[in-house]
Amino acid sequence: MTRRRVLIADDEPLARERLGRMVDELEGYQVVAEAATGTQVLAAVADRTPDLVLLDIRMPGGDGLDVAKQLAARADPPAIIFCTAYDEYAIRAFEVQAAAYLLKPVRRQALAEALSRAERLNRAQLQALRSRPEENTHHLTVTSARGTELVDMTRVRYCEADQKYVTLHHDEGNTLTDLSLKALEQRFPDHLLRIHRNTLVGTRYVRALERLDDGACQLRVADVPDALPVSRRHVARVRQRLREL
Repeated sequence: MTRRRVLIADDEPLARERLGRMVDELEGYQVVAEAATGTQVLAAVADRTPDLVLLDIRMPGGDGLDVAKQLAARADPPAIIFCTAYDEYAIRAFEVQAAAYLLKPVRRQALAEALSRAERLNRAQLQALRSRPEENTHHLTVTSARGTELVDMTRVRYCEADQKYVTLHHDEGNTLTDLSLKALEQRFPDHLLRIHRNTLVGTRYVRALERLDDGACQLRVADVPDALPVSRRHVARVRQRLREL
């Protein structure tokens, strides 16, 4: 099996050593180069042509964001996964086409998921990641133990509230957010439809509204095995929205 080539870029030797150890423990990946400065990253990418770069943000010789911007301009750029101690650069990281944003100390499982996610990104998604935040009207950044993810809300089948958190069910699995359903509904009105006090659904995946023998209603949603209950107070709005779709 061909192993994916990984470049580790961090100005701290211990950080590079720790990341290298974790990469070596994962099947299908190999570390082909290391770099301690932005200049070294650009040279190593040109020389070793890695598939993925684990990139720190604050480095001498050009910070990680500037380096990522230059790499994104290449004809065949490597996927970028930021590994940093700072969470305030997440939005800017996705502007420069980062596939994932992990906070130090990076956990092995988070790294494995980020590497896998980086390989699944298609060209259209990468173009979306490059969009400026003010133009990017259908993406949501979510910070969790796995790092910072960029969720394409047009690919969310439904959102389900449970106590303090909301679970976003999408085509790559589930993502937890501490945003309320109301906040999501207000932010993404074109993509989400309220069907219950605990549930929003992705409008593009709605297939049918069904009435049960007891008068209750439920909604069939693409790729969701079980029908979702629709509360009586939302039935009229759901019917109206279905006519508009």
